[in-house]
Amino acid sequence: MEKRPSNKKFILIISTLVILGAAYGIFKYLHAQAHEETDDAQIEGNMNPIIPRVSGYVAKVYVKDNDFVKKGDTLFVIDNKDYLVKVEEAKAALAAAENSYEVSKADVGAAAANISISSATIQSNAGSIEAAKIRLERASNDFERYANLYQNHSITKQQYEQALAAKQEAQKQVEILQQQRQANIHQREAVASKTTVASKQTEVAAANIKRAQAVLEAAQINLGYTVVTAAIDGQVSSIDIQEGQMVQPGQSLFYIVNNTDLWVVANFKETQLNKMRAGQKVTLTVDAYPDTEFEGEVNSFSPATGARFSILPPDNATGNFVKTIQRLPVKIKLTASNDAEKVKLLRPGMNVEVDVHVK
Repeated sequence: MEKRPSNKKFILIISTLVILGAAYGIFKYLHAQAHEETDDAQIEGNMNPIIPRVSGYVAKVYVKDNDFVKKGDTLFVIDNKDYLVKVEEAKAALAAAENSYEVSKADVGAAAANISISSATIQSNAGSIEAAKIRLERASNDFERYANLYQNHSITKQQYEQALAAKQEAQKQVEILQQQRQANIHQREAVASKTTVASKQTEVAAANIKRAQAVLEAAQINLGYTVVTAAIDGQVSSIDIQEGQMVQPGQSLFYIVNNTDLWVVANFKETQLNKMRAGQKVTLTVDAYPDTEFEGEVNSFSPATGARFSILPPDNATGNFVKTIQRLPVKIKLTASNDAEKVKLLRPGMNVEVDVHVK
């Protein structure tokens, strides 16, 4: 019986494959002990939405799709005719309030002057009353003396009547002066009441001035909002507005993307987090540029898994529990050692392969 020749080539190939497989398996095992990897990662960046604060029709657009802008650059302007009218209206209201305040101040000043005059008059009346009382006392004494003399028939009846008339005249004068003083006191009280009212009106007028100033300031602020500027340096997205288009407050029109401050969010399985710590070195490979490696470091860990931030987070209390490995977002910052020109090529949303050096 003829022997088949042994296939040395086949044995050699099998042996080589076994050796290479074993070497690869050992390499992957050793690599897995010092590294944690995931391809569930994307580049993130600040995307500033452009939202108008006032409504109106777009008068002019100054940027085009994908333009680079600097902070403070004008993006577009809203027709400001209505807002200019509101500013002028507010200025007129402020002027009217200021005039009303000046009139109220003048009324208070006039009332205060009247009070001073009334007080001076009352003081003068008091002096006149004292002088009249002195005259009354002297006339009363003269009358008593003349009455005694008349009873003794030492004077004539005419002299007696003259003394009586003088006494009565002095009494009447005192009464008249007292009545005048009382009237002046009432007048001063009335003027004081008017002064209080005028003072309150002045306070109201001052409050109206503050309100008119606030309205004017609000109108000027709204006028300024008709010019929409860039809040950050960056690159604008697709521009979805045209001249003549009506925009509303709170309406998101387009974005400015800050391409100079980028980071990576990697969603690691919860079983991969045991050895991961903040500050560990990370190697990043972006799918768009597979020949370029970027360096980073673990910055922070999310306070909850990604599923917990969903609109309808899973509830395992329903009785249909199936254990699912959860993923935790991990923030990775790009280090300064990366080539700045290559970093400029990165865009938020690009897929990234992440390799964390846990040892």
